[in-house]
Amino acid sequence: MKKSSIFFIACFITCPNIVFGATCSQMNLTRCLDSVCAINISSNPAARCQYCGTASAGTPSASSGMQSLSLGQSAKYTLTEKELKNAPSDPGQRYIWATKQCIEKVSGCTAEDVSDVYDELIEQSCKAAGVSAQMTATIANANKQTASETSCLSTIRACMIEDKRCGADYSSCEDDASFNNFFSACSVEAVGCGDFIATIRTNLTTARDTAINNAEALVESIVKNYQTSREQKLYSAQESCKDNKALNDCIETICERSMPYKCATGHESERATANQFCKFYETACELL
Repeated sequence: MKKSSIFFIACFITCPNIVFGATCSQMNLTRCLDSVCAINISSNPAARCQYCGTASAGTPSASSGMQSLSLGQSAKYTLTEKELKNAPSDPGQRYIWATKQCIEKVSGCTAEDVSDVYDELIEQSCKAAGVSAQMTATIANANKQTASETSCLSTIRACMIEDKRCGADYSSCEDDASFNNFFSACSVEAVGCGDFIATIRTNLTTARDTAINNAEALVESIVKNYQTSREQKLYSAQESCKDNKALNDCIETICERSMPYKCATGHESERATANQFCKFYETACELL
């Protein structure tokens, strides 16, 4: 079965109020998802990963509210603190919960739109989580050393993680040859740091290995969470197809909201029209 068909079915099950022709606003969808997954993002770049990515990224720091998100934004497209009390704490389940809430709140959006708009932002946040965690440990260790060694470490590290060299996530230095070349160049630029080069090389090599390994592990975990999410949506879609439940629910909704006589007895033509409008459910369920 095509992936697009699964998401098409899941969207109508989760959001029966959506009418054909509506267009999804990616900006408003991101605002809504951020109100669930990016609390205090300005001070915590790993927020999206911690809230809606993977538990491996650690527990997000306690939030003092959503002022940093809702200030200057329409509450129409964000969830309130009261609504967030119902949000799951498990990142995978919270992602699913946020998807359901936001495609109901932002007209025209589907679960596939959520994946297209937000998955990359979560992956970027997870990379930040892996890198920043190691940097914190490295800085703490450096503070135990002499001020001169701390200065040298900071100078060489800043040189190494420039975009034109290893990058902040060390992705351009996965192979030792590239790492060693850049380290040599940065060491030459760090005047007076000769006594500490061996120790600094060890620290930055460990930082490089940890960042790369964490990034791979986090991405794998996210993929697994998304797979579980989509399997659950497929299961829900299959359940809704049993006994033509999705089709019948659609017909009743059309009758109630769009037909002058609510498809009452004597107005069978209205029910026939509603049935034709909802007939796509039969096709969709056959694919399942």
